[in-house]
Amino acid sequence: LHSDIDSGDGNIKYILSGEGAGIIFVIDDKSGNIHATKTLDREERAQYTLTAQAVDRNTNRPLEPPSEFIVKVQDINDNPPEFLHENYHANVPERSNVGTSVIQVTASDADDPTYGNSAKLVYSILEGQPYFSVEAQTGIIRTALPNMDREAKEEYHVVIQAKDMGGHMGGLSGTTKVTITLTDVNDNPPKFPQSVYQMSVSEAAVPGEEVGRVKAKDPDIGENGLVAYSIIDGDGMDMFEITTDYETQEGVVKLKKTLDYETKKSYSLKVEAANVHIDPKFISNGPFKDTVTVKIAVEDADEPPVFLKPSYIFEVQENAASGTVVGKVHAKDPDAANSAIRYSIDRHTDLERYFVINAEDGNIKTIKALDREEMAWHNISVFAVEVHKQHQEAKVPVAIKVVDVNDNAPRFAAAYEAFVCENARSNQQFITISADDKDDSANGPRFIFSLPPEIIHNPNFTLRDNRDNTASVLVRREGFSRQKQDLYLLPIVISDGGVPPLSSTNTLTIRVCGCDGSGSLLSCNAEAYVLNAGLSTGALIAILACIVILLVIVVLFVTLKRQKKEPLIVFEEEDVRENIITYDDEGGGEEDTEAFDIATLQNPDGINGFMPRKDIKPEYQYLPRPGLRPAPNSVDVDDFINTRIQEADNDPTAPPYDSIQIYGYEGRGSVAGSLSSLESATTDSDLDYDYLQNWGPRFKKLADLYGSKDTFDDDS
Repeated sequence: LHSDIDSGDGNIKYILSGEGAGIIFVIDDKSGNIHATKTLDREERAQYTLTAQAVDRNTNRPLEPPSEFIVKVQDINDNPPEFLHENYHANVPERSNVGTSVIQVTASDADDPTYGNSAKLVYSILEGQPYFSVEAQTGIIRTALPNMDREAKEEYHVVIQAKDMGGHMGGLSGTTKVTITLTDVNDNPPKFPQSVYQMSVSEAAVPGEEVGRVKAKDPDIGENGLVAYSIIDGDGMDMFEITTDYETQEGVVKLKKTLDYETKKSYSLKVEAANVHIDPKFISNGPFKDTVTVKIAVEDADEPPVFLKPSYIFEVQENAASGTVVGKVHAKDPDAANSAIRYSIDRHTDLERYFVINAEDGNIKTIKALDREEMAWHNISVFAVEVHKQHQEAKVPVAIKVVDVNDNAPRFAAAYEAFVCENARSNQQFITISADDKDDSANGPRFIFSLPPEIIHNPNFTLRDNRDNTASVLVRREGFSRQKQDLYLLPIVISDGGVPPLSSTNTLTIRVCGCDGSGSLLSCNAEAYVLNAGLSTGALIAILACIVILLVIVVLFVTLKRQKKEPLIVFEEEDVRENIITYDDEGGGEEDTEAFDIATLQNPDGINGFMPRKDIKPEYQYLPRPGLRPAPNSVDVDDFINTRIQEADNDPTAPPYDSIQIYGYEGRGSVAGSLSSLESATTDSDLDYDYLQNWGPRFKKLADLYGSKDTFDDDS
């Protein structure tokens, strides 16, 4: 910087301020030259705005107004191109046409694109030729070869370069890696690795059992490699089937029907494997299927016998004689040996043992008579076993129908009891009867109703057959009276339509009843009719109500008496044993008899005589024997107790008034020792009772009993 007023004498001082002044830019205050203190980076800051001013060196007075100027950083090619990603991944279908777009890569250059060619980029491929190419200006990667096969090579690694300066010499460059994977298309048909498969299966195999597996190989993957199997030809199409196991991509050959080695020993199948999904673009590569021959050999197995029929149905008449042939079953050995067969009945299906079978020829016969009305069908099972191989057996159901014969006479369908009014009119119908027959319908209806020949001219009733398996009973005369006869028994003959027909005589009970004018029943009791003449219905109800009330009072009185508890023995005064006597002084031991009166322990009522029990009536009066009871004021406790025991033992009518209670149990977990003199006197004890000598004369006896051993020795 230079001012016009600067004469070069050094009186002018230049000052610089603004962006980067003093840090990046400095000024020579004498000459005004501006210098950069460090290297500038346009990519960091493209320009700086500064202000310069000339002032008097001595007074710092501005000599000119401040001047603003801009310092622009001129760009140079100092930044190489950089891609957005260090690595790229892309997919492209195999067998794509040449020029198919795969992916576009993009690089950027930090240099100034408006100045020179520093930011002008050109793309090129360094690795991946001749399979792929890249457009120089756009960075789009395209396929360069046709029919690239995924099955031959699936993954490719391509290196792309971006260079500035338009790709000319001296330009900077950057690279990136692109991993390109060929995706699968269905361009390969399935192929069987062999032309013939050999399999075998036992004739004893059950339908649905697996025979073997075949597999066609398809190098494609995913849904393009899915294969479906089918049988398209062969003499075993009806005997076998094939399914696809999509997990293993195998065809599973299974048995469809039961095999018979003796009938056919081998089968041949033609199996086809075809792709499930076919790409129309590659249909010319087809056909996308393959075929193979499967030969299956049937192995002989030791089979059980086989009945000629899956089930048998026979008929036999009921009441047939024992030994009657019902029918015949037949089984044979399907093996080439054709072993002899033995038959037997499963007794779990014939618990009553109605039938027997001939073990050699299979003839079934009856053992005892059959009753169709008891069981119309018999379902049994017959076993067939080989003579020399008992483990090989077969079983067949046999249903035996018991054919009905007319062996049951018809009877009333119900227990009929008819009622006829006293004022019934002549030819009035009062009941309709029907019948049933335990036999089959062929030996049952039509039923024929009639009166026995001896009463065909019954003066009271008549019978009319309605010809529909029912009959009506009618009144023949008028003027029935309950007082004369209130019950009639009418025999009726019923015949069935069987061959030969059977008949039975059934008795119909007919009661005479009182009815109102409309024919409604009022009463059928003759006694009630007589009573009705003397007592009204209201009087009868009143009598019954009084009886019920009296019964209730008696029941309540008995209940209250039972709830009241009375003692077994009657006392004139309160029992002395219920008195609690308190003594304020300690007793003097077993010899102290002055502290209480022994007479209080005696029964005051028992002295005067025997005291009876209320609940037991004595058979004879017990008289106490004289001389056994001690005087009331006796102090001999032993004699008193013995006397009471003898009275109790010899009293046959009442329990002892007093009882002896023995307390031999101190209580569980008691820390106190026994106070009994009986036990402690005979037990060695480590306790010292010499201190009892100091307690005075009242405890002298205890001191003598429980003193030291020396004391006992001295006394002895």
